[in-house]
Amino acid sequence: MNAARSGRGVGMPDDDVPIRAVLKTADFDEARAFCRQMFYGPLDVRPAGDGAGFAFDGDVVRLGPVTVGQISYGTDILLRTTDLETAYHVLAPLTGTVLSRHRGLVVAADPTLASVFLPVGDVDLRWSGGCRLLSVKVDRRLLERELDSALDRELASPLPLGASFGLGDGPGRTWAALVQLLHAEVNGLLGRPPMARRWRDLLVSGLALTVETPYSQERVGQPDARRPRTVKRTMDAMHAEPGRAFTAAELAGIAGVGIRVLQESFRRHLGMPPLTYLRRLRLDGVHAELTRGDPGHVSVSEVAYRWGFTHLGRFAGAYKTRYGVPPSQTLRDRD
Repeated sequence: MNAARSGRGVGMPDDDVPIRAVLKTADFDEARAFCRQMFYGPLDVRPAGDGAGFAFDGDVVRLGPVTVGQISYGTDILLRTTDLETAYHVLAPLTGTVLSRHRGLVVAADPTLASVFLPVGDVDLRWSGGCRLLSVKVDRRLLERELDSALDRELASPLPLGASFGLGDGPGRTWAALVQLLHAEVNGLLGRPPMARRWRDLLVSGLALTVETPYSQERVGQPDARRPRTVKRTMDAMHAEPGRAFTAAELAGIAGVGIRVLQESFRRHLGMPPLTYLRRLRLDGVHAELTRGDPGHVSVSEVAYRWGFTHLGRFAGAYKTRYGVPPSQTLRDRD
């Protein structure tokens, strides 16, 4: 197998050590083994016809719980796998088409449309010979935790994701561009685990904001025309002064309604009460500052106070719950 690997052995994924594996081959068994090793064990891949013109080209990057590959076969192939179990998966064609059947739904993915696969349910693909695509595998728990956090609610598993999302414009196009950039710049991440983790987390959070769910309109920071003026007015005030010690009564006064009416409006349109939204806004602001900050000149406590957190113990606990690490680690890992 003509494969180039960086980091640890392909069979030993590590959250902190990026792995890259590259293979170009005309041997079908070799290509199948490569895909099973990098993506899923029970993967069945075979030619749709006589296999003439078969020329596998795979360039795969593993960043702990996220795997990103650019894959093409050079001829029409049929691919089948049983339940993915531990992962969600997205196929985003750069060229050509891939026809999929999953959980009773058929999607014809092309450069304008990505297909999405849940951990449960067989996957059947017919992959055109001219198709080269981005194949993105995301650990089940990681994506579920990200969406739980984004919506501030506990969701059922597997997540009720839509079977596809658009790539032509909006968040889908932006996310696909991010995936391509990460893949292209992976050599710069080898040996820089903290930066690799940041890229990985950005990819996952971007996917959480891109995939369709029944709760898509409740995402934090995504105002839309259907939200009433009272909610928008309150959100504008909080975004303008996130460090201000707002009370529920003050926010209701800004909105021009009673406290109970404002709370119900926020729950209906954002999935959380206004003060919870404010806390999330502040945490995101602290996280952004610590991500950019110089550990020699930036203090976690100063940043937290500036964003309105006066009780550092409660702040640290809320921060770790949202981002999975203490705030001091975010500052240390800024490389």
